[in-house]
Amino acid sequence: MITGDLKSKIDQIWNIFHSGGVPTTMTIVEQLTYLIFIKDLDETEIRNERKALRGFKYTPIFAPFKGEKDEVNQQNFRWKNLKEMDVSARHDIFTNTVSGIFPFIRNLGKEKSLFSVHMKGATFGISKASVLDQVIEKLENIDMSNQDTKGDIYEYLLSKLEGGGTAGQFRTPRHIIKLMVELMQPTLEDTICDPSVGTAGFLVAAKEYIDKHNEVTKLDKYADHINKKMFNGTEFDATMLRISSMNLYLHGIEEPNIIDVDAVSKDNKVADAYTLILANPPFKGTIDKESIAPGLKNVTDTTKTELLFLALMLRQLKTGGRAAVIVPDGVLFGSGKAYKSIREEIIGNNKLEAVISMPSGVFKPYAGVSTAIIIFTKTGTGGTDNVLFYDMLADGKSLDDKRNLLVDEDLFTTFSFGNALENMDLEAKQKLHDKFNLPQILDHYCYYKSDYFKKMHGKNGELLQVSDVPENLGFSHFMDETLMHDYSNRTSQSFLVPFKEIKENEWDLSINRYKEIVYEEVKYDEPKVILNRISDLDKDRKTLFTKLNFY
Repeated sequence: MITGDLKSKIDQIWNIFHSGGVPTTMTIVEQLTYLIFIKDLDETEIRNERKALRGFKYTPIFAPFKGEKDEVNQQNFRWKNLKEMDVSARHDIFTNTVSGIFPFIRNLGKEKSLFSVHMKGATFGISKASVLDQVIEKLENIDMSNQDTKGDIYEYLLSKLEGGGTAGQFRTPRHIIKLMVELMQPTLEDTICDPSVGTAGFLVAAKEYIDKHNEVTKLDKYADHINKKMFNGTEFDATMLRISSMNLYLHGIEEPNIIDVDAVSKDNKVADAYTLILANPPFKGTIDKESIAPGLKNVTDTTKTELLFLALMLRQLKTGGRAAVIVPDGVLFGSGKAYKSIREEIIGNNKLEAVISMPSGVFKPYAGVSTAIIIFTKTGTGGTDNVLFYDMLADGKSLDDKRNLLVDEDLFTTFSFGNALENMDLEAKQKLHDKFNLPQILDHYCYYKSDYFKKMHGKNGELLQVSDVPENLGFSHFMDETLMHDYSNRTSQSFLVPFKEIKENEWDLSINRYKEIVYEEVKYDEPKVILNRISDLDKDRKTLFTKLNFY
């Protein structure tokens, strides 16, 4: 969520559109997105030009100008040149439907790519040159070099569309997206999908993770896979299709495979295709029963989208494929037949690995719904043994509508994940943990999934007495507290629950079903003592009242 100066700047741009006669919220969102995209294209080109000085090879986005005989000078489409132009000349470039900037961006993708298909509907909708001039001036003063900033701007703009989402769609906070990506650790061999792609936040974060964890030579080797097959999604909203396509294109994915289809409908026939799914599917949405893909109804006979999407993910994953998905709490403990059947399918017939309960404030101010992240692997033959439960109490921001940052901003962005906090002393870590649980969540999950866990812990998660050197036990890979934690202690934030117990509880995954609450004993005074105290207070009251009357 954006606040302060950045929010003020975006609101100013919004007001320029409104007062300039741009009629609808959707139109404003679309037009502002196009301008951000055009600005980003030039910033990408500038970065590539700088890297080219060190031998980096790239295909220019904007063709070099060859002189007066050149019919179209694409250099005029670069932001650095657009911002310096005469107001009228610039507006002409935007309104030119034959050789202007919009025909240019509609044809950026490969001729038959889905990017090109989705961008066909991109049209310029700012009729007044003065409005375009003011908006460009304001955008020039916003630093969008940080992807989180762009993501937050998109999130804020989209929040204006029916209060943050339609049919239960709420934009996922960037740090939660990053946590989920870090938990799943995507690789170059993965084929990744978000079946409710929205602005493509999950796919962008996965691409950033892959870029960060692989050498350039290896990325080049997998370039064709990255550009054409790795990143997939479904979306039926035309605006979201364009926004997600532009977002992925700006992150170096030339032909993102974003399909225009209602994900859980009969029209979506994709199955056994992906190795990793990252998603925050719509909550509380419904679909016409006749439109639902038959295979999904066999798993969970319902029209509720939050259940149908889980059935869809199981269908779309390859055997051995894994998923990290945000679900509303009702999915975890709903007593209806459809709820129980989807939980049984995930737990009994596949492998559920973790349930991370999140506080209700995570999606504020757009929604106060309580949610959880569930992590599972498609096996088709079962395999759930113990499930790791984690009770997230603090995500680094206040849990009210303001969502103010509670920890140092640099620490929040730089040290958000993994064992980057290992050099902090225990007291400092604990102080941070009280406000920011995400580093511990990642550390506990990765440790639980590692080979070190069984060396230090028994089958119920209890801590064992072990004689071995620290390196063999994982002390150089994980926080000390992670290795020394008792995962059988259900009064803690992190604990294990066996498959058998979950089955006996009708597949209930609510953390409150299994967490033990420790009540502190409170001793009260005897009634006689309390009555004497009340009598003394009454005497004091009468004395004070008498003094007041005297004056």
